[in-house]
Amino acid sequence: MRPVIGVISDVKASGGHVVHGVTEKYIYAVARGAQAMPVLVPGTISAVDAAMAPERLVVEEVLDAVDAIFLPGSPSNVGPQHYGDLPHDPPLPADPHRDDISLPLIKAALERGVPIFGVCRGFQEMNVALGGTLFQKLYQQPGRFDHREDSSLDIEGQYAPAHDVALEPGGLLESLAGAPTWRVNSLHGQGIATLAPGLAVEARAQDGTIEAFRVPDAPGFNLAIQWHPEWRFWEDRLSTGVFTAFGAAARLAAERRRGGPRLKAVG
Repeated sequence: MRPVIGVISDVKASGGHVVHGVTEKYIYAVARGAQAMPVLVPGTISAVDAAMAPERLVVEEVLDAVDAIFLPGSPSNVGPQHYGDLPHDPPLPADPHRDDISLPLIKAALERGVPIFGVCRGFQEMNVALGGTLFQKLYQQPGRFDHREDSSLDIEGQYAPAHDVALEPGGLLESLAGAPTWRVNSLHGQGIATLAPGLAVEARAQDGTIEAFRVPDAPGFNLAIQWHPEWRFWEDRLSTGVFTAFGAAARLAAERRRGGPRLKAVG
């Protein structure tokens, strides 16, 4: 049996229904890159087809059911009210039903030492959950690059390497990369304005934008990355190393929870 990694779902409308889901590239990276069993964790369940009040998952129940948490990217953004800002006019894409579970889950996972890994929106969620703030439109900030993808390109062009990041000397990413810098893709319109207290920077872009961080005082594995290591992770040494390390942490957590080593998956 593989360790179980809970993957936080987006919640959005589709064809008159509410859909909880995750883009497959994230699920594949968890399944193959981390060698784990991905299990989708829904956001707030709104029961639109019944006369019932919305149901929020109990964070402790989620953490009792999984060995680690993965926070994937999304077209939506963390609600600005969670970091003391007002929404833009017109408002940017949001997902309050995801915020309802992801933000409290992050804090609880870190406190319990449950391995946690955030990518893109997940990176921003982790910063906000721990008391940091975001630029809602990073590309409008003086001196900052436009970190968004070129929407005129096909999907492979959008996810192609776009710029270098400087990896923090002695940090986790530098140890996995075996190099002081790395070239990464870039598909984000928002970015960190204020880093939450207690976080340690793992990577920065050339314009100073924070691209990765860790919570060094948390008892378990944790990492947040602004770029997209899930995209063709097997072709990139650092991306492969990140998911391998995350999977190893999840397996160790599973062994501790279940009192012994787990069987290796076949295939």
